[in-house]
Parts: sequence; C-alpha cells; structure tokens
Amino acid sequence: MRKFFRTVFLVDLLKGLRVTFRYQHPKHICTEQYPAQRPRIGERYRGAPRLNTNPETGETLCIACNLCALACPENLIVVGSERNEQTRRKELTTFTYDTSRCMFCGLCEDACPVDALELTQDFEIATYSREGQIWDRQMLEEGPKPTPYEC
Repeated sequence: MRKFFRTVFLVDLLKGLRVTFRYQHPKHICTEQYPAQRPRIGERYRGAPRLNTNPETGETLCIACNLCALACPENLIVVGSERNEQTRRKELTTFTYDTSRCMFCGLCEDACPVDALELTQDFEIATYSREGQIWDRQMLEEGPKPTPYEC
C-alpha cells in the first residue's frame, strides 16, 4: 500500500525537484558573457591547427616529411611536395587538413620533427558548410579569424 501511495503522489519526483530547485537560487548561478568576455581555456587544450612559419623569412617551417599524415589515425592530412632540383630538398606545395574529421589527439603535432604543425588554443572554428572545414596551406598559416562581436 505504501508503494502505491508513493507512485500515485509522485514522491520520488518531488524529492528530485526539491534538490533541483535548491540549486536554482540566483547566488548559485554563474553565467559567462561569452562574446564580451573570453572564457578561460585549459593550458593543455588542443584546438585549431596552425602551420608555423619562420618569423624572419616568412617561409613555412614544414619540410614536407609527411610524418604528420602518417601519424594521423583519421588520415585527414594530405601533404604535397616537389623536389627542388637546385637545392635537392623537398619543398611543400600543398597542405590540407580536414578539421571536420579531426579528433584533436595531437599525434600529428608530436610526430612533426621541426614543430611546424601545432594545435593552438583557438576554439572558434565553426563554419556553415563542410567545405569550410577543409583548411588549405594558406588558412593553416593564417589561423582562424573569428567574427568580432560588438556589444
């Protein structure tokens, strides 16, 4: 009989609602004003990828060794290169990175012997199409450009 009354009068539901409403007091609510105030991001957060350049010459640090593409478990990095006949070195021609399939594990960053590829703390990489998620060499060197919001 006791179980019947608990079921009819929804005692368990009311106990749960009491716990919920206890924490709904305005002093317990913390809202981030996102566009105006940037959120704090963890030190080890891995976000948008960036292809680093030499600050003195402006050339990319990538030596086109293809180790990042080999280390990527999702096979989303494509490195294109040509051999320069005068210097006998490989030169980077194309570099594409599909951020829609990336799980931001950091294996590509760890595999790079010259620290050319880096996962930054930028988190605003949303686009309206899948084609916008495939970044080419220019986009990787410039980095994402989030929309500035005015309040």
